[in-house]
Amino acid sequence: MYQTQIALNDIEASKFLGLCPQTLRNWRFLQRGPAYSKIGRRCIYIVQDLEDYRKKHRIDPEAKANNENC
Repeated sequence: MYQTQIALNDIEASKFLGLCPQTLRNWRFLQRGPAYSKIGRRCIYIVQDLEDYRKKHRIDPEAKANNENC
């Protein structure tokens, strides 16, 4: 049995991340940004990969302030 994962195109993924579609295209060229799959000429992003990318780049000022006080 297959487990379904939601996939987005680059325009949908850019909206999900709050970016311009061109930013994702630039990042792919520069080999940066979230993981993606290429099927033919089409690039798709798995929603879980986008969530993981957001979590990885999350900055929590309170956590940083608490670490500096130790």
